[in-house]
Amino acid sequence: MLGELFQPMHLLLILVIALLLFGPGKLPQIAANMGKSIREFKSALSAPDEVKVAAPPQQAEAQAQPTQAAQTAQPAQPAAQPAQTEAPKQEQKSA
Repeated sequence: MLGELFQPMHLLLILVIALLLFGPGKLPQIAANMGKSIREFKSALSAPDEVKVAAPPQQAEAQAQPTQAAQTAQPAQPAAQPAQTEAPKQEQKSA
């Protein structure tokens, strides 16, 4: 079934449809991007798997505690009050 798709007449029909959809300017860019994607996929498949070694729970807790203590040891800075740019409005008395 898949072998029937790659007959010369079918490939020509697929090429004409792609040319009509994308235009002659975009077709080389699309083909280059597809080739680059396939190469990246193949290299990702052949690359060795990276294994991350998790730290033992005691070490992870010991590493987490100093960072939390450092955050709580710093005093909270008071929020700066916005500068008053508007002058007080004066009430006008109507006569």
